[in-house]
This record gives sequence, structure tokens and C-alpha cells, in this order.
Amino acid sequence: MNDCKTVALRMRALKNGMMSFYLDYYPGYRDRETMKVIRHESLGIYIYARPKNQRERQFNDTMTEKAEAIRCRRYNDIINERYDFFDRKRLKGDFLAYYHKLLPKHDQKWEFVYLHFCNYVHGKCTFEEIDVDLCNGFREYLLNAYQLKNPRRRVSNNSAAGYWSTFRGMLNLLHRDKYLRTNINDYLEKIETVDVVKDYLSVEELHKLAETPCEIPILRTASLFSCLTSLRISDILALQWENIVDYNAGGKCVHIVTVKTKSEDIIPISEEALELIGYSEDKRGKVFQGLKRSWVQHPLKHWVRSAGINKNITFHSFRRTFATLQAAAGTDLRTIQSIMAHKSITTTQRYMKTVDANKRDACNRITLKRK
Repeated sequence: MNDCKTVALRMRALKNGMMSFYLDYYPGYRDRETMKVIRHESLGIYIYARPKNQRERQFNDTMTEKAEAIRCRRYNDIINERYDFFDRKRLKGDFLAYYHKLLPKHDQKWEFVYLHFCNYVHGKCTFEEIDVDLCNGFREYLLNAYQLKNPRRRVSNNSAAGYWSTFRGMLNLLHRDKYLRTNINDYLEKIETVDVVKDYLSVEELHKLAETPCEIPILRTASLFSCLTSLRISDILALQWENIVDYNAGGKCVHIVTVKTKSEDIIPISEEALELIGYSEDKRGKVFQGLKRSWVQHPLKHWVRSAGINKNITFHSFRRTFATLQAAAGTDLRTIQSIMAHKSITTTQRYMKTVDANKRDACNRITLKRK
């Protein structure tokens, strides 16, 4: 008799002198059609209880092998949850509650996707309801959705693409954790992004902004510090004086785990940046104490306009400013990628499209005139 963790091959004696094979399931599984708990399964395979000759013994060996093969297949079915053994309750579980528990581990985009999906399913969705049709419907919803914070404006195509990519990442997690029988991503198409010209500050505009007073001094300091270091607003808000440490190549650096990517990041800081924030080794707590995320909306735009800059500048534009000005100054792409903690060089290359000075110089290198 061969035992395993969940399925055992057993025999029972029959009156005609034969033995019947059956499978013993422990602790049992619920049939998908009848919803009855199954503990035993007859295989319809019989052997001689007392074989009398070589032929009957060979017959018993052959039938026993077949019965064992079926037992192995049933065990494999349990491992792969092919027949929903022991997981019916999980499939009926609340997907939105599961999703909500994951939000603290991820960036704000996950929360936006969660809120949009809640709107799409009207606040109710089980794991069992997640299929290709539901997901494709959510894809169409995103392409026509309105912004959560500004219901009068539609979600941009690129934002929809980002939300859809995040949602598909969630589907991968569900398949990995056995909440989905198949990986639905295999049947879904991505939302293509479109190239959009995004604003950044030129050197002259950066100088003008630095020379312009701001009604909220801490906002000015944080913004200019981002231009000098490429730090995101989330990392600016979380930055502690203790995160500023000695750099192995000399000077100081910011040593943090980024809020967005949850990855370790080491960013060298210039003396000018340290002077800007008034660095001192005995300081403790938050560097930008009192800074509010809401200030990067209207107060930031008012300050930018007062500096005579008419571009659509957001706080993330300061990170873009760092990248483009570094490239214009001749810093190689790999170095910029390392400082900005981009996992892919492709992400860094997006910032390079706006480096007009380098493009102009490259075009002037080809001439039809003899020097």
C-alpha cells in the first residue's frame, strides 16, 4: 500500500475472490458539480486476492501499476488545484479586501488602480469573478475613465497605460498565489503609450526660479533640492537627516530605500545642495519638516509663474530637470541611470529626447564645406 500526504491507494476484498482498488482522500475534497465532500473513489480496477499462477501474478502487477499511476495523477491534480480541491472557499473570497491589504506595500499608483477598479465593479468582486471578459472590460473603462481628483478631466492615455500595467502586475500575483487557475495576462493586450513632450527647466529658468522668493520657503528649498539630487516628492517628504551619510568616494550622500520602488538608493550630494538645506551632523528628524504634499499643486504653480516661467511645471519636473541638464552637460547615460535608480536604461533614455543642445551639436558635426 502506497501512502502520500493527501491520497492513499487502498484495496477492499470482494466475495468473488478478487480485490478492488480505491483511493482514500484525506481529509476529502468537495466535488464542483454536486458540492458533496468526497472521501473515497473507486477505480474499477481489480486483482486476484490469491493468485494461483504466474499469469495471475503478472496480471496483478500490471493492474497495481495502473492503479498507482491514477493515484499519482490525482495527487498531481491536488497540487495544481486543477479540481479546486480544498480551495472553493478561497475562490469565493473578497478580491477587493485582498487588494486593499496590499496597498501599504506599494506606491500610490496601486491605490489609484484599486479605487478605479472599485468603481468599475461597483464595490464587489470575488476571485472567482476575475476572468478575461472582466479584465478586458476594466481595460476599456480605464481608456474612458475620469480622474479621481478631478472628475471633469479624463484619465490620459499614458496614465491609463500605467494603471493597466499595474493591474496586470496584480493578476500575476494572483496566479502565483493560486487565486487564479490560469494566468489571464496571456490573453490580455497592453495599452500602448504615446510620446508626450513633458516640460523641464532650462539652466536659465532654474536660475530664475532660485532667485524668486516663495511664499512657502520650505517648498522652495525642497524643490531646488530635488533639482540638485533628482529625489521624488515621496522621498523628499520621508527624508531624514540620518539618511545623509559619508560617501565612500568623498563628501556626503543620501542613503535611502525609495518609497516608490522599495529599492536601496545612494545619491551623492553636492556641497551646494548641503548648503541649501543647512546641513549639520547634529541634526535629527525630518529634513523638510512641515512640508505638505498638497503644496506641490497650487502653491508650487503660483511660485513658478511668479518667476516668469509659463511651462507646466510639476514637482516631478524637477527630477526631469536634473536628468536633462545632466545629459546636456555631458554626463553619460549610465551614470544618470545610476543616480536616478532606474532599473532599465530605457526609462533614462526617455529624458534624453529633450536634450536639444546635444542634438544641435550633433547636427552641426556634418557639413558639406571643407574646413
